[in-house]
Amino acid sequence: MKIDYVDICVGLAWGDEGKGKIVSHLTANEEYDYVCRWSGGDNAGHTIYINNKKYSTHLIPSGVFHGIKSVIGPGCVINIKSFFKEVEYLKENGFDTSLIKISPKAHVIIDEHIEEDKEKYKEKLGTTARGIAPCYRDKYARIGTLVGDCQSIFEGYIWDETLAGKILCEGAQGFWLDIDYGNYPFVTSTNTISYSACSLGFPPQKIRKIYGATKIYDTRVGVDPEFPHELSQNEELLSIAEIGNEYGTTTGRSRRVNYLNMDKLIQALYISGTTDLIISKVDILEKVEIYKFIYQKKIQVFNTIQEMTVAIHNIIRQHDNLVENIILSRSPKEI
Repeated sequence: MKIDYVDICVGLAWGDEGKGKIVSHLTANEEYDYVCRWSGGDNAGHTIYINNKKYSTHLIPSGVFHGIKSVIGPGCVINIKSFFKEVEYLKENGFDTSLIKISPKAHVIIDEHIEEDKEKYKEKLGTTARGIAPCYRDKYARIGTLVGDCQSIFEGYIWDETLAGKILCEGAQGFWLDIDYGNYPFVTSTNTISYSACSLGFPPQKIRKIYGATKIYDTRVGVDPEFPHELSQNEELLSIAEIGNEYGTTTGRSRRVNYLNMDKLIQALYISGTTDLIISKVDILEKVEIYKFIYQKKIQVFNTIQEMTVAIHNIIRQHDNLVENIILSRSPKEI
């Protein structure tokens, strides 16, 4: 069998951009054979809606909600307890967990990784304390534990195939958390950008579409000097956070809000190769009647959402027609 094509959904900001919603929409309307995750661990999360019911996952790809084989790739790290807790959650809600597969080359998070994360990195760098960084360190030091070394534990879930047919890759976190492109060291421990999806086992020539996700405003959890404490004292931004229900799927931590940074979005579009840009939560700004974004390091102010979105379109089109399509969506279920 051969690979027909690969579509990728990638976050263009700091995570929490609505990637799960996009993947759910795509898998409900396209005939994919696989939905795959290429990086990270249970430090990320997706919230999706199926038949008006809300579901959340942290590691297992969203294809499982639509009866599609869901692969956790070799670039991921697996917390055994967290994985099986998620499997039970899916079983209890009537989903076919036999569709879930893990690459034998993925690495296993052990208790020592979690304890080290709590002691060294949680407060200093704002990590989720899930043991992600220590696990990746051991991977690259060549002393880690592979899923393939734990066959009996993961019996029935080991992926012993090669990719074929139509594939959708599900990104975790966002562009500006990438270890190479983010505000180091306030980043995650792996590559979050679309090109690293090729680690799942396909050549870049097979990529058909790259769906880039962002919100109409920026959010960030954890420590980052680019999101200073002063933002939490801005009444406008606080109202956006409250109406937008800005809390992390995985940790429940409140997200710090800022106006959409168009300069960073344009850079993320260039490097990620986004073909279809999806900007969500437009309705949140309509509810608070605050229409602003940052462009060329200055805050731009608009009277209506129509004025603001036209300006977004025009700026992106001025930059070599970066993307093929720009889609504006509302929350929580519309694409």
